[in-house]
Amino acid sequence: MEIVIRFLVGGVVVAAFAVAGDILKPKSFAGLFGAAPSVALASLGLTIAKNGTNYASTECRSMLAGAVALRIYGALVCVLLARTRTSPVVASMASMLAWFAASAGSWFLFTALTPC
Repeated sequence: MEIVIRFLVGGVVVAAFAVAGDILKPKSFAGLFGAAPSVALASLGLTIAKNGTNYASTECRSMLAGAVALRIYGALVCVLLARTRTSPVVASMASMLAWFAASAGSWFLFTALTPC
């Protein structure tokens, strides 16, 4: 039953974010608002209902760490592609180490600096 609720809530929220992204300019926001925030919100809501706010706060910190790491990864890929003229495959593979390091480092900072 939980999986059905996740799909339904996720689908509704994905549609809402897609509409918001379609209304905003530039149109590239549609992809940004499409999936990740809605899935995170649906999962967070179900986690609060099932396991409580303390457990959900841990998951929320993990989501924040992942977002920070993805931002660093994306910026590094862009820099490598623009300045070094490497292929996209090489730039993305080279940036993976930075993604893993940033996710581990930001997760450590979020968990060490915020009490449960």
